[in-house]
Amino acid sequence: MSGEGLSREEALQLAGLPPGYLMELLDLSRQVRERFTGREVELCSIVNARSGLCSENCRFCAQSSHHKTGVKIYPLIGPEKALEKARRMEAAGARRFALVTSGRGIGEHDFEQVLAIYRVLRAETRLQLCASLGIIDQEKARRLKEEGVTMYHHNLETSRRYFPQICTTHTFEERVATIRASRAAGLSVCAGGIIGLGERMEDRLEMVLELRELGVTSVPVNILNPIPGTPLAGQKPPPVEEILKTVALFRLIMPRATFRLCGGREPALGYRQGEALAVAVNGLMIGNYLTTRGNEIEKDLDMLGSMGLKAAG
Repeated sequence: MSGEGLSREEALQLAGLPPGYLMELLDLSRQVRERFTGREVELCSIVNARSGLCSENCRFCAQSSHHKTGVKIYPLIGPEKALEKARRMEAAGARRFALVTSGRGIGEHDFEQVLAIYRVLRAETRLQLCASLGIIDQEKARRLKEEGVTMYHHNLETSRRYFPQICTTHTFEERVATIRASRAAGLSVCAGGIIGLGERMEDRLEMVLELRELGVTSVPVNILNPIPGTPLAGQKPPPVEEILKTVALFRLIMPRATFRLCGGREPALGYRQGEALAVAVNGLMIGNYLTTRGNEIEKDLDMLGSMGLKAAG
């Protein structure tokens, strides 16, 4: 409750408590969430700005060229399409909006076009602008900041230990380097991962502890949505109680952070999505994701109201 967060040893100790202690853990997490973030939920949204043909072999990803998933493939979208979705999400209550591009990184030609899109979005909306363009260096991060981008998104996905089981075409350290480069350029960083890749609870906690060390304060929480054609197509998401326990521990490790419930929440949590928001999570991605559909926005807003929560203004 002081805001300092659990140590590694404390987090592991709580993670090992018997199931009978779950309700007490969730209640403690709820108290911490309300103390530091109130009962508001920040809404954000993304657009899949360039889809498919990714050179990387992440085992969960529909857009990897290593897997046969039938995903839509298209080049970088234009400013008009990006602006149309941004306006729609802003009208629905989103505060943040990100362009997300498939691929290891982004070449200079597409990067110049992305900068041009951000100039349009900055001029035509009041949204806080975010970017997710893969592995970048400090110079690209600086140029994004100059065009009005305030936050760079780059997930760790899982723990340092487990990462080689998920991707072998780039390293965990390359992801860390992108986070550091973005922060060095003056951008805030949004980085998290995916629950349910086959990792242990310890891996999830180690990921969040590493994010805390890196100075990350915005953490997207995704839950594996198995995609046919990927190596993890047969992987089952964790039980709902395990997911709730995980996000509660995340909150206790980083009491002041913005945790954002994102992809995979609908099939994995179902009607208990609101419970995750009430006890630990204070951010919500609305609209569709990269290759899968999300809830109807009205349904999400009704869910917030039913839990006594409200969208942040």
